[in-house]
Amino acid sequence: MKKLLMVTALFSLFLAGCGGELVTPKDESKGEQEEATETKTETKKTEEKIKERSEVHNQAESKTEASETEPAVKNSTPQYRLNPANWSFKPISNANPKVVLLTFDDAPDKHALQIAKTLKEHGVKAIFFVNGHFLESEAEKAVLKQIYDMGFPIGNHTYSHAALKDLTEKEQYNEIVKLNDMVESITGERPKFFRAPFGMNTEFSKKLVAQEKMLLMNWTYGYDWENEYQNKEALTKIMLNSPYLSNGANLLMHDRAWTSAALSDIITGLQDKGFKMLDPFLIETP
Repeated sequence: MKKLLMVTALFSLFLAGCGGELVTPKDESKGEQEEATETKTETKKTEEKIKERSEVHNQAESKTEASETEPAVKNSTPQYRLNPANWSFKPISNANPKVVLLTFDDAPDKHALQIAKTLKEHGVKAIFFVNGHFLESEAEKAVLKQIYDMGFPIGNHTYSHAALKDLTEKEQYNEIVKLNDMVESITGERPKFFRAPFGMNTEFSKKLVAQEKMLLMNWTYGYDWENEYQNKEALTKIMLNSPYLSNGANLLMHDRAWTSAALSDIITGLQDKGFKMLDPFLIETP
């Protein structure tokens, strides 16, 4: 009897020490469920944090990629207007008058991509006037797309570089519109600038260019197609010392080895003379 009383007393003390409650298998199950729920909640929070960090990382990468690849289309207020008297550009309002425009015809032949890279290294812009017969292979189209993605506008220089005055109106139409369609299929944008081969337009081509909403231009000066200037030193010298070098001058060059070789010195020399390279996106177009 004494032993029974002692066991009962000890059991009462045990209950008191446990808060008067027994931990049953049902309670253990409940605790495990709560613990599992807490674990799931923590896992979910962790996953959300990881997702959040991933989104931030992706946004940062997108910004980096955007800074490396400049879009060729910009929404800029025009600051320069073409002067048809000498094909130069005059400032609108208070824009800097001491600028020159760099342009490259007959692209993308063999050197256009390197020319674009040199321009990019100097942080300056230019217009690449292209011919359709240089865009017939996938590799050539890829080069044009790369130049466009580097931030350079693409101009129309006709499909086959034929003299427009020797063509019928239908042939002229194909030379101009067919190339616009091709450039748009490659870059997603139709050309905003037009330059006729040899600088020779017809009344029909002028009307067609206007209908296509392109700015018709020729050039102020250029020399790299002349034999005596088909080397780096001679071309650099004449481009920097031409009597036609003036505010707003429209400089014509071509997709040629000697032009590519001279370009860096030409840019530096023009800058040393106080000229800024005109950003084509600042030119007023139709």
